Amino acid sequence: MEKITIDDLRKVVALSELPDEHLKWILERIEYSEFEDGTLMMRKDDPVDFMWFIPEGRMDYYLDVNGQHVYYYNFQNDSITGGVGGLLPYSRMKASPGYAYSVGRSITYSLHKKYFQELEQLNPGLIQKLIGYMTERARTFATTQLQHEKVSALGKLAAGIAHEMNNPASAITRISIELSKRLKENYRLTEKLLQFKISPDHIQSIRLMVEEKAHAVKKKLSPLQRMQAEDDINDWLEEKGSGEVNIAGETFVDAGIKSEDLESIRNEIDKDAFVQVLHWVENLLISQRILKDLEESSMRISNLVGAIKSHVHMDQTNELQTTDIHHDIENTLTLMGYKLREKNISVKKVFREDLPEVPVYVGEMNQVWTNLIDNAIYALPKNGELAIETSFDSKSLYVKIIDNGPGIPPEILSRIFDPFFTTKKVGDGTGIGLDLVNRIIKHHNGEIKVNSIPGKTEFTVCIPIREVKKDKV
Repeated sequence: MEKITIDDLRKVVALSELPDEHLKWILERIEYSEFEDGTLMMRKDDPVDFMWFIPEGRMDYYLDVNGQHVYYYNFQNDSITGGVGGLLPYSRMKASPGYAYSVGRSITYSLHKKYFQELEQLNPGLIQKLIGYMTERARTFATTQLQHEKVSALGKLAAGIAHEMNNPASAITRISIELSKRLKENYRLTEKLLQFKISPDHIQSIRLMVEEKAHAVKKKLSPLQRMQAEDDINDWLEEKGSGEVNIAGETFVDAGIKSEDLESIRNEIDKDAFVQVLHWVENLLISQRILKDLEESSMRISNLVGAIKSHVHMDQTNELQTTDIHHDIENTLTLMGYKLREKNISVKKVFREDLPEVPVYVGEMNQVWTNLIDNAIYALPKNGELAIETSFDSKSLYVKIIDNGPGIPPEILSRIFDPFFTTKKVGDGTGIGLDLVNRIIKHHNGEIKVNSIPGKTEFTVCIPIREVKKDKV
């Protein structure tokens, strides 16, 4: 071990103003260590029993997030960390939560925790300074955790959006190809009609009948009624000698056309011409149905874009604003629809009709709904049920998110809001989500409670109706 002097200790920022006798006391109790560049100085779960001073070099600290080392903090001899790390007085840390690596050649002087009480008696001012460094370290860790959770939430949201967008986008591609075929078929069939000398007025009357049926309010048929209607059409086609044309009755039933409508067309033209008319009408009906599918798919994309903009609070300021909680929750459910469908989860909404708008940071509160609903979906088995209930009183608004999953074991219920605590398997959760939820709700002067038994886990979010403090998480 190199001989350490009082002057060496005084180079450490945290110790620079200590009197010589105090530095001498520390000098007699520390252990010297030296690390080359890239050396692993501390592993995750290693016991932490020492406070160390780092007069030279730098220590970069990484946490294990889903199996990857993620940079969080660095210790070096500056005014931010004071050149101090490891276990500090009054810290509750027992094991290292991550990994520390030397950057360049690093030197540490380590003081065992058994000397902390004596050090406090010797120099209470130093202890207060060390607590200040520890507080700053905790604040930086919390800020970094929040940033990582937001990035993680953004990644999940982006994946969900891509999944949700893919289905209607693929449908639009298929529809456009099929519609192109139908348009070409329409040219061919129209030429056939002209060959049979069917007048333009006659064609127009058939088209108007089809459009009238399309716009008429049709009562939804039961499966049995639908089967009977299709059979009626098919039987009529068979009876009138048109069965060989291979036209499906379901196309006409979907459009609200009955056998008597076809009969009225047949009575005005001969059999061969009528067969061509049937093909032409069928192609027209299928084209209209394709256009309706196109409209629904494009509307779904439009609704998703609207939900995304509202959810991430685009085109709006990041200030405190009143919001419709029901609308925000509906947007969240829309964006997480693919997860609900994957497990065939039913959603039961018991929304209070006269729920007041509340002042919140909308973007932050949307993170609350996303995390709580995502956790509920994760906990639910296939064919489970998610219930969302809202209510209010004179002071607060309440949102309950309930799932009928297996529940949270009583022995860990008190820990679920702790940073990095998670019951999810590696890769599925960071253990930061509920900690973030808790901090956001506290930022709104609200509170969150959880009750859980097998078959019912209930998170209750309480948000004040009055305005909250106007700083940011």
